[in-house]
Amino acid sequence: MSLANTPQPPYYAVIFSSIRENDDVAYQVMAKKMDELAKIQPGFLGFETARDLLGVSVSYWDSLASIQKWKSNVDHQEAQNKGKSDWYKSYKVRIAKVEREYSFEK
Repeated sequence: MSLANTPQPPYYAVIFSSIRENDDVAYQVMAKKMDELAKIQPGFLGFETARDLLGVSVSYWDSLASIQKWKSNVDHQEAQNKGKSDWYKSYKVRIAKVEREYSFEK
């Protein structure tokens, strides 16, 4: 496990907070597919995720235009629709501009 290696700010973060209703095998397959697909999108900078009762995933992007293209990706839209119909009880997406970052590593 490691933190995303992001460039010097500014850049953008898409914060996806969710509560799952259903955690079937199809969800795991789709999550892996979206992870692999996001990594090859123009403007993608990195990804971090954590899950307990509340899931939080943060993807990092170089621009708002890159985020919009990812949101519009046909395969990503399929995943979004399945999330709404099958996997999530609720979710929220927030988009933020990262102005500063601080880090520590042992």
